Parts: sequence; structure tokens; C-alpha cells
Amino acid sequence: MYYKELIEMTETYSAQNYAPIEVVIRSGNGAWVEDVDGKRYIDLLSAYSAINFGHCNARITKVAHQQLDTLTLVSRAFYAEPVAHLCKELAQLCGMDKVLLMNSGAEAVETAVKAVRKWGYEVKGIQENHAEIVVFKNNFHGRTTTIVGFSSSADSQRGFGPFAGGFKILDYGNASAVEEAINENTAGVIFEPILGEGGIIIPPDGFIRQLREICTRKNVLMVADEIQTGLCRTGKVFACEHEEVHPDIYILGKSLGGGIIPISCIAANRNIMQVFTPGTHGSTFGGNPFACAIAREVIAIINEEKPHENAAEQGAYFIERLKAINSRTIKEVRGRGLMIGIDINPADGTAKDFCKKLKYEGVLCKDTRTQTIRFAPPLVISRQDLDFALDKIARVLG
Repeated sequence: MYYKELIEMTETYSAQNYAPIEVVIRSGNGAWVEDVDGKRYIDLLSAYSAINFGHCNARITKVAHQQLDTLTLVSRAFYAEPVAHLCKELAQLCGMDKVLLMNSGAEAVETAVKAVRKWGYEVKGIQENHAEIVVFKNNFHGRTTTIVGFSSSADSQRGFGPFAGGFKILDYGNASAVEEAINENTAGVIFEPILGEGGIIIPPDGFIRQLREICTRKNVLMVADEIQTGLCRTGKVFACEHEEVHPDIYILGKSLGGGIIPISCIAANRNIMQVFTPGTHGSTFGGNPFACAIAREVIAIINEEKPHENAAEQGAYFIERLKAINSRTIKEVRGRGLMIGIDINPADGTAKDFCKKLKYEGVLCKDTRTQTIRFAPPLVISRQDLDFALDKIARVLG
């Protein structure tokens, strides 16, 4: 088959294993994709590629074509119209004063680390080069050397040290540990409202509220990495909203680019963003007009179509039906909105084993942490498409 030739070619010339679930995709529309041999699959991991609003979303592709014919890049010495509009609209969506635009999620996390440290020195008064940031085990914030340095994954770290210091790694969901770890040098706490790569781990009820209270009382910045959970994935525009919490800094990326182009940002109020002055931070392509035009349409879709409502409704249905499957293979089902994980009984195999079986049934998903299957379909997925996928999942896992 042609796809095997393409896989062999990729493995020969690339240093990275791109597709552990061997499917070579040629086209897509909505929740569906088609491989080079013409077989169709329902994509239940579109969020992994930042496609929250469906493959080839008509609104987003229309704006992309229009912007391609207008202006794609411009020197950072000048302003571009889409940048100004996006900054205002994104700040309003986040309930913040300002945003700082970058490209990838990892770049946005690096930007947040710099902002927290600089705020710690210039505003809080921490002694220079003594700032500490609290993070959590099983996090996934990116793959730069700084970020993998505060990972608890041996695979992410092996061979890439030495790593930067200044991070305290605590058990996820333990508010008491956060309280005890904070001292006069603590500048911020960076957390995911749900651990995505860590296995779709939802913290105990009240943890995010407790984190907010501790950070406020201790004068520490609360930084929510909503690169995966944000922009409607969990049934709210931001996952922090499930506990009615507003962080000091949002980190956004992935679906902000509409599945077309990378774009990311941090969003915060003026008292934090003022630490960045000309020359202290920047990005060659951050805030380019092409990406900004697409991100503006993403925000318009969120405001007008409210995809978080569909995510909440279909996610509840998805989880209910998964839990109803009578199977010894399924150890646990958990999730929020359309961010869902299934733990596989090790006696029956690994999550990757079952992802491969689902592929042959026309369902695409991905494993994480060896025993967990992740499901994160487009937010626009229909009940009919979900039923198709659920019937296949029940056949494979039942």
C-alpha cells in the first residue's frame, strides 16, 4: 500500500517518529479525515493537532485565503492591522489588560517563566537570581531545555541536561504541599487545570480555588497553562472557570491558530506585563498578521457559536456511554467536556495496543502514560459521529 511507502520514507529521512499509529492522512473535513488509500477515519484526537473547530473549518479557511491575498508578514518595526485587533479581542476574551503574542505553546510557557521571574525581582522584591517557581509532577508544558528541566518524565529529560534551576516540583492536586513550599523567593505557580499528557488527570474538587487563595495571600503569581484545556475544550471557555477562578496569567496556544498555523500568547494585567520593556523579550514571527487574522476568527467563532456548550453536552454523553461499556479492559473513565481518558487494564495490553485496534475500525486516538487512551475530538462533533465512534470503541474494548 502507498501509505507504507510513505511511512518508510519518513522513517528513513526523519529523526523523529511522527506516527506511532500508522496512518498517513491526506485530507480532512469536520471530524473526519481520509488516508492516502481513501479510507476514512473519525478523528478523536484532533486537539492533539490543535484542530478544535474541525478539519478545514469553512470560516477559518476563508479568512486564511483572504489574509494570504492581503498581507502575510511584515517587519516588526511596523504595526499590522490584524495584530492590533487581535490583541484587543484576545485580552477581552481572557479578561486581562494585555497579551504578548508568540508562536508555539512552548515559547509561550518560556515567556511566562520570564514574566514571573522578572515580576518577582522588579515588583515583589526577590533577590536577583533567587526566584523560584512551583510546578507539578506529570506536567507537560513543552520540550525546550528549560521546560523539560522541570518535567518529571525521564524520557523527556534523558540526554538533555544540565538543566536550569529555580523550580520546585510538587504532587499535583496537593494544596497543602503548595502552601508549605512557598517562601520569600517564590514568584509563581505554573499549573495545568487538567493534566493532558499526564493522563487526563483532573485535580480534586476545590484544588484550583485553593491554589488561587494561596497565591493571593502569599503574593505569588498564579499561572494557568491552558494550551490544551483552554478555548472551550473542557466545556468552558477556560478550564479554570469550572471553579470560578481567574489566574494572574493565562498561557494559550494550540487551537488559537485554528488548526492552520501556530500562534500562542500569555495574557495578564498591566501590573505584570509592565516588566517587559523594549528589548527585553520578543519573537521574529510572534504576532504576524497571517496568524493574527486566523486567531481573530477563532475568537469570533467562540463568541458567536459558543462551541464550549457543545463540548459540555457531547462530552457528558461521551463519558456516560464509555462508563456504560461492560468491560474488564476498562479500569477507569474520566474527563471534562471533550477531554477524556480511559485507563486500560495492564493485563489486557497497553493503550497503544488498543489505539491500533481502533485504527482498523476507523477511529483515531492516541495513548499517553502507557495505559491511558486519550479522546479529544473536534468541539463541533455531532452526536451522530460520536455514536459511530462509540460503537467502534465498545466493539474493541468491550
